[in-house]
Amino acid sequence: MTPDFDAPIDRRGTHSLKWDVGADELPMWVADMDFAAAAPIRQALQRRLDNGVFGYTMVPDEYAAAVAGWWTRRHGWAVDPAWVGLTTGVVPAISSIVRTLTQPGEPVVVAPPVYNIFFNSIVNSGRIVLPSPLRRDPDTDAYEIDWDDLDAKLAQTRLLIWCNPHNPVGRIWSADELARVGELAATHGVTVLSDEIHCDVVAPGHAYVPYASIAPANSITCVAPTKAFNLAGLQTASVIVPDAELRAAVMRGLNRDEVAEPNAFAIDATIAAFTHGEPWLDAARAYIQANKHHAVDVIDAIPGLRAAESLATYLLWIDATALTDDSVALCAHLRATTGLYVSDGAEYGGDGAGFLRMNLACPRARVDDGLDRLRRGIATWNTKA
Repeated sequence: MTPDFDAPIDRRGTHSLKWDVGADELPMWVADMDFAAAAPIRQALQRRLDNGVFGYTMVPDEYAAAVAGWWTRRHGWAVDPAWVGLTTGVVPAISSIVRTLTQPGEPVVVAPPVYNIFFNSIVNSGRIVLPSPLRRDPDTDAYEIDWDDLDAKLAQTRLLIWCNPHNPVGRIWSADELARVGELAATHGVTVLSDEIHCDVVAPGHAYVPYASIAPANSITCVAPTKAFNLAGLQTASVIVPDAELRAAVMRGLNRDEVAEPNAFAIDATIAAFTHGEPWLDAARAYIQANKHHAVDVIDAIPGLRAAESLATYLLWIDATALTDDSVALCAHLRATTGLYVSDGAEYGGDGAGFLRMNLACPRARVDDGLDRLRRGIATWNTKA
């Protein structure tokens, strides 16, 4: 049965981070979906709930087998289950790995505009953010890697945190691009920590390339079912580390930081998602991409706005540089005048100060509501300006 992604679900009053907003506000910011989870996942959780006892939970062999099987089957990367380790989330894993592989005061390279919590993981661990900003092609507006700058920055570090596919700009990195990143990392003796949490939300007809399938040496890949299957509240993720010595160091760090033990529902949900969730995911990808096409058409007709091409994630990166270089003020204006709550691009670094990030993983009617609010808010911003 095809999931009904048009069905509205009222998430207010459920302690939702996303929906803990004013009664007339529409949150389209943080990256979670407004869709009900896939039926096989809900059934697995119901069976666990019906057991009635929620004590300490072990990690069975089926967990690593499900994760490895998904990447082997779905993405063509032959993952050995022995490479897979559980963690409570990609962000806790990144923070732990930063502390494990670098020393206080050392720089860690990122490629902004990029997921803002990378900065937190670095700074909160007493390390220094060393940005190698992406650049936009002046003819196509597509984001590209500044190879000379990345080469220079990698010469100053031991760790690169990569984002594949890239949040928030929606780029799927090609095999050639990833190979070149790997070559530079190898030249400078840098470990690449690749956050691939958005990898399963790509446009139909397109595929992402796992970084470690191209450059496995000194690679750590963070994956999870949480974005693709909307399970962030269950706190479940995995690290995949092909090198045995590096894997042992990573797992020691995760255990030291107490972020390697599952809650009572995480294991069952992950196994169900990666074993039986494929049909639901394919339907969700098609629905989200249709939302994107629709949103791009509307946004490009709003004076002063332009939507970046996005083949990955369910987030849309909206160029407002014709209107402002202060996305914080623009977001505050949109929320105050229309109730639309989107993310300001400034928090992602790079050239993000002129951009907005909008979450489109919701029913089409909700997308239309958000686009109408965006249109009205921009109209009054133009008047104000």
